Amino acid sequence: MQYKVVVVDDSPFMRKIISDIIGSDPSFHVVGTAVNGIEAIARVSELKPDILTMDVEMPEMNGLEALKIIMKDQPIPIIMLSGINEEGLRETILALESGAFDFIRKPSASVSNDIVQVGNSLLDKMNAAMQAKERRITWEADELSKTKKLEETKQIDNFSTITIPKHKVVEEKNSSTSKPILKNKKLPLGKEIAPIQEKKIKPSIVDSLKKERLPKETTNTVVKPFDVTSQVLLDSKIIKDKVKSSTSKSSSIKDNANPRDPVSINNGSNNSFQHLIAIGCSTGGPRALKEVLERLPGDLPAPVIIVQHMPPKFTKSLAQRLNTFSALEVVEAEHGMVLNKGYAYVAPGGYHMIINKVSGSHYEVLLTEEEPCNGHRPSVETMFDSLLPFTMLERHVILLTGMGSDGAKAMKRLYDSGVSDTYAESEGTCVVYGMPRSAVELNCVGHILPIQEIPRKLIQMVKN
Repeated sequence: MQYKVVVVDDSPFMRKIISDIIGSDPSFHVVGTAVNGIEAIARVSELKPDILTMDVEMPEMNGLEALKIIMKDQPIPIIMLSGINEEGLRETILALESGAFDFIRKPSASVSNDIVQVGNSLLDKMNAAMQAKERRITWEADELSKTKKLEETKQIDNFSTITIPKHKVVEEKNSSTSKPILKNKKLPLGKEIAPIQEKKIKPSIVDSLKKERLPKETTNTVVKPFDVTSQVLLDSKIIKDKVKSSTSKSSSIKDNANPRDPVSINNGSNNSFQHLIAIGCSTGGPRALKEVLERLPGDLPAPVIIVQHMPPKFTKSLAQRLNTFSALEVVEAEHGMVLNKGYAYVAPGGYHMIINKVSGSHYEVLLTEEEPCNGHRPSVETMFDSLLPFTMLERHVILLTGMGSDGAKAMKRLYDSGVSDTYAESEGTCVVYGMPRSAVELNCVGHILPIQEIPRKLIQMVKN
């Protein structure tokens, strides 16, 4: 089966390059092209492609505006192609937040090796997108089937609790017998019922059917119902925290810069803590991080360290964008930065981020350019492994949506060493159920939760 592709770019040269790259993979067939967002919307409606590649910056209607319309009307996987100028970086982060599956940096037209490298990355992401789409269809069908079966079970159970009415006995003479007979011979459940008697069948227990859809090996998984009251209180707290911090943050957001000079962040008592939260994610990560960080309060008694698979420069734009949503101060990490409570640190693209103990209860960020781990730099595996020595800390380790298995083995090592708790985003809310699934299969996940419930559980664990 070949997947239909539409290529959208205002440059004829780039349309040709991207089309040739896609044509080299027999799984895909380019069925059309477009030069701007307006044409892209028309092509999607007309050609019904399975996937789209789209430039971020285009005339008349840019990629971000077209993306929002397509995802609303005819949602399909979209891979964004971005330049590395400031506007392109910002628009790319917004596109990921608005539903783009992933992005790649546009190749340099003058460097043939760069075209090959970017081309391989594009095809990897396109194949991952189609696999994720098919897996989503299968998962949704499975969930629908389970829901129907549960409803049928409930209907049967509800029917069995109905009190069967008394049946009137009518004295009639049968030609062959003088015994009375019943008028209503067709009885519920096919059972014969004696006259002038009631029979009530006790309800069966269906609670056992309401199990979380979890792999069999994850026997220690804790999944609790969502607490509406707690969420209302949490949302109220977040609003209050945002009001308190709005004055100090507003000027930095307007200037599109970090809240402070990151290396100089050292707030005395704020760099003494007992809890540390570590998050790893890849494809779909920007949206997932937004869901988590916007629900964490500004007075969180722990720093949050984050690895999101992204190239250099994009991670700074990501941190700036997340900072506008979160009551925490979100910054791109820098070498030598001291960790503080109430801050979130995003590993910069092109560098591994590890945590080092300085003295007492103080910890700092170290950035290295060592070889990629699991094909990534920054790598979740590298960051998680750096936490192994810190048994004196309550470490809360999380894997969110993402391709591959980066971080899963390190989570297993932390789990085996007695880490406080481990989390994986559940398949239902993942864009790609790769990294979390790998951890679940290693049987090292304590909590498998939808993305919206992870912050609530974290707050409960950190503040208790």
